[in-house]
Amino acid sequence: MTTPFIVKLVLVLLLIFIMFNLARALFILVKGENKQSMAPFLGKRVLFSAIAVILLLLALGFGVIAPNPRPY
Repeated sequence: MTTPFIVKLVLVLLLIFIMFNLARALFILVKGENKQSMAPFLGKRVLFSAIAVILLLLALGFGVIAPNPRPY
């Protein structure tokens, strides 16, 4: 496995985990019971979003992945 593939795989897994935490928080919000707070799930989502952005910027900066040269 090459390095760009591993970086992309980690980013996709982070995005899936972010969506999972967002869905869990939404379920708690819709359920409407006050037994469990949705703050930990939203906090994890923000933390992993920041990690994903930092990883993406580092990979772009070190040349591991390349942006699309022509986006249109």
